[in-house]
Amino acid sequence: MKKRITALFLASTLVLAGCILLEAKQSGALDKLMAQDEMQTSNEESAYELPVYEQREEQVHTIETEKESGETEEETANLSSQAEWEGLYHYKHLNEEEKEVYAQIYDSLLYMREEELSTTKVEQMEKVFQCVLNDHPEIFYVEGYTFTKYTKGDEITKIIFEAAYTMDKEAAVQNGRQIEEKAAEIVQGIPQNADDYETIKYIYEYIIENTEYNVAAEDNQNIRSVFLNGQSVCQGYAKATQYLLTKAGIESTLVVGFVESGEGHAWNLVNAQGEYYYVDTTWGDASYRMTTEEDYEVNNLPVINYDYLCVTTEQLCKTHTIENVIAMPECTAAKDNYYVREGAYFTEVNEEQIEAVFEKSYAQGKDYITLQCADNEVYNSIYDTLITKQKIFQYMDTQDGVVAYAQNEEQYSLSFWLSE
Repeated sequence: MKKRITALFLASTLVLAGCILLEAKQSGALDKLMAQDEMQTSNEESAYELPVYEQREEQVHTIETEKESGETEEETANLSSQAEWEGLYHYKHLNEEEKEVYAQIYDSLLYMREEELSTTKVEQMEKVFQCVLNDHPEIFYVEGYTFTKYTKGDEITKIIFEAAYTMDKEAAVQNGRQIEEKAAEIVQGIPQNADDYETIKYIYEYIIENTEYNVAAEDNQNIRSVFLNGQSVCQGYAKATQYLLTKAGIESTLVVGFVESGEGHAWNLVNAQGEYYYVDTTWGDASYRMTTEEDYEVNNLPVINYDYLCVTTEQLCKTHTIENVIAMPECTAAKDNYYVREGAYFTEVNEEQIEAVFEKSYAQGKDYITLQCADNEVYNSIYDTLITKQKIFQYMDTQDGVVAYAQNEEQYSLSFWLSE
């Protein structure tokens, strides 16, 4: 997806002097947990592969005996956890056998210990492990796993699971407390009486404004990179978004797949007022996608792009391909889409509505205005009205006559801001 950045100069003759300044390219990744990042310095894009986890296989020929065990305090506590997990997207879409494996893998990750699994199916273990990580961004200290399988002839009789960690238990606890404190501080800033959409928007904006996209960032696969270091990549952005939304009482999960460039990517599924939407916080961070094309500096480049705040499956799949371990729902609702909620969604050329969008932004102290059109016909008509005919200068509060704009022809959106 390309978002072209152009400048308009208002001369005494009102002649359009368009100059392409920057070309934005989407890049991102479902960042391989145990892979090295590759940096392309020409345009600061990064290439990643899908997760590949280290595996260890030991063939042990033995006769199995059943273990006798009573219910422990830990097992009793897990019953409570499993009741809470029913609200987690990946967990609730597993069958009963998979849910049992889920609890076992969760225990292994939480207590940093080996765990004998109730399954002897390697594929099921791999699937459930990914489900646990997708549901639990607070498990930030895991980078993969190993397993030992025991066989009797050609039959697998037992699998012992053990995760690979980025830190020891003491460090994980200490970092976890710091993350909790930071998250509590952020969530406390959510406006009182905010509805689901307003909460999602607040968290979306907070993460973008306080995180720098950096493929070389430490711990960029997890929430530690965002909350403690302020630098991350797509998986860190998405997991931090999920973590905060969960703290704020909003159902959210991690979604993985590809973007149009073919690179792996991660984003979120959220539930607002009982309807599912997609949110891509990484693609909302406009500055990370910009590469300079000409020797012309655009000042006051807007930090946030709203094209991927609460979008439908149809909108998302113009640029994203979903390839998740659990099937995602068909998101069709639009009432809590950013442009719809902000009154900036146009089904026709309505100059009163255009004026209202600009006035609302200025009333909120913003000098960045963005709008979206229902289809290509409306998009071309508004483009002609605001840019070709230069009516944008009737709405922009500018004295020097220089307006920059970004156009996203795939999402039918236009954004305007002042360029000094």
